[in-house]
Amino acid sequence: MFETPEIAWAPLAPILIVLGAGAVGVLIEAFVRRPSTRRSVQLVFGLVTLAVALGTAVVQWVALEGAGTIVAEGMLTVDRQSLAWQAMLLVFGLLGLILFASRTRAGEGAFTPLGSTSPGSIEETLARRRGLEVTEVFPLLLFAVGGMMLFTAVTDYVFLFVALEVFSLALYIMVALARRRRLMSHEGALKYFLLGAFSSALYIFGVALVYGATGSTSFDGVRDGIVASGRYDGILLVGVVLLLVGLLFKIGAVPFHSWVPDAYQGAPTPVTAFMGAATKAAATAALVRIVYTSLDPLEWQISWLFWAVAIASMALGTVLALVQTNVKRMLAYSSVAHAGFILVAFAGFTGEALAALPFYLLAYGLATIGAFAVVSQVRERTEDGAVGAEAVRLGQWAGLGKRSPLLAGAMSLFLLSFAGIPLTAGFIGKFTVFAAAVAGGGWVLVVIAVIASAVAAFFYVRLVVLMFLTDVPEGVENAVEVEDGPLARLVIMICAAAVLVLGILPAGALDVFTDAAQFLVSAG
Repeated sequence: MFETPEIAWAPLAPILIVLGAGAVGVLIEAFVRRPSTRRSVQLVFGLVTLAVALGTAVVQWVALEGAGTIVAEGMLTVDRQSLAWQAMLLVFGLLGLILFASRTRAGEGAFTPLGSTSPGSIEETLARRRGLEVTEVFPLLLFAVGGMMLFTAVTDYVFLFVALEVFSLALYIMVALARRRRLMSHEGALKYFLLGAFSSALYIFGVALVYGATGSTSFDGVRDGIVASGRYDGILLVGVVLLLVGLLFKIGAVPFHSWVPDAYQGAPTPVTAFMGAATKAAATAALVRIVYTSLDPLEWQISWLFWAVAIASMALGTVLALVQTNVKRMLAYSSVAHAGFILVAFAGFTGEALAALPFYLLAYGLATIGAFAVVSQVRERTEDGAVGAEAVRLGQWAGLGKRSPLLAGAMSLFLLSFAGIPLTAGFIGKFTVFAAAVAGGGWVLVVIAVIASAVAAFFYVRLVVLMFLTDVPEGVENAVEVEDGPLARLVIMICAAAVLVLGILPAGALDVFTDAAQFLVSAG
């Protein structure tokens, strides 16, 4: 006889709110016919949804008793660690949603008027003249955020794959919807999709091997199987490596990074901002839970993978970022280097990393969203005087400090945070990550990371010098236009303020993440 499982839905309220709202957003697409009205409805509905979900997560944090709540027969765990990550993802979602709705002075958005048309086709031109808009990106973002939130709480390898695909499919679609340079957008989306499908196949094959070796797919069951067997055979180790590869792909670490520069460059800039911040955070959250609650008996056997990938990511990401002449590609390779910094915290699998990693991802995510929001405001001017695509060549940023001191100042702040300069959130983030690595005996990794950070400071400072200390070349003074979109400016101000506050007064956030770290360890 089949017994209906009893599921406590209340602990999953933030996730259910976001995913349910995504489904309602699809219905809004069907029933609200006027594009301008539909855009406004989707924006307000999405903001309210994410704000309510964030408030619910905060209430759950305050009301949480003990180590947390086990949901769905052990397939989900709602504890302070997962709630902290979920709150962070909701903040990134709110900022990303506002950036999605930003427009130029001419009323042009970041997304194509009709995603199903070929780039440059007559159908696309007609859709643009009719004022059509792809407002489906708003529910897609909700699905992506919901999938990422689920990703942070799952404690079963098969269910983790479901959550992975929920947010990955939404991102694949959004990357392909750029209004300008659509062929590049399609190329980036295709590479992201194909390599993402390949990494998902590696992950699920690794899960199959781990199941064959331990007889379980739950995190606790795999850990118990490893401890009970007392030996680490080849099938188990190969399976563990393969499933870790699937997560390292989402983080964008070397050698699983080849999708990053093309997807970052081709995607609509608001999508790049959201994807760069939220995907790394979600993948790191899942990796932390897996390593500390399921694979910790294999610390000695898998630590080499984290060391090798961390060193390769820091070295290759920094070197390739040095030679880029495109701002978005420079930030993309910078994100590869930051993936290496993230993995430095896993040296020794210390408890300090559990508080350091969320803070680092929060600081990095805010700076990433802010930096790409600035990129969306620096535009090329066409021959007929109209505003064109983003000005992403480094030379086009010369003299930006004179055109728009506040915009250039905010960009400089974000770049200095990436570099880990004191009084920015990035400095505190790197300090905590490096301290966690030293506590685990990974001082060699820290030395390499410090050297990589020093080298990376060059290409960050180079852009600052271009903006403030380089004059605009003669004859091209009017080739670049600085937008003043209120929504994008709002995102930039919020991110800049947060980067400064977390850099000057980090104690509150660190205390919150320290509380979350203790509960995760006790749950493991």
